[in-house]
Amino acid sequence: MIIEDEHDILLLYKDFLLSKGHKVVATSTTADEIISDYGRIRPDVAIIDYKLPSDKNGIDAAIQIIDKYPSAAILIVTAYETVTKEIAKISVFDNKRVEVLIKPLRLSQLESSIINIVNK
Repeated sequence: MIIEDEHDILLLYKDFLLSKGHKVVATSTTADEIISDYGRIRPDVAIIDYKLPSDKNGIDAAIQIIDKYPSAAILIVTAYETVTKEIAKISVFDNKRVEVLIKPLRLSQLESSIINIVNK
């Protein structure tokens, strides 16, 4: 599952992951859609952009997912290095499968992070 508001980046991630043999079961451009779709789809991993076009950001969406599905694997992708510190302060993420990837990132880094978090 990929949630990214920049359509070009969403397609780049999706096409890359499909070319590497991964399934992309859903894509979205808003946090609201992921929250409703997650329970129905139950993906192996959710890749969520931090900055999304609504009143919810990627951390808000991740909190809602972890609250309902504590074993969820979530990668939050952001250009803001402060997000790592922000997540470290939120107790709901303690001992959970949530990681932050800082943009710009290599596509190979995205794939290795997916493999690592799914196997965690």
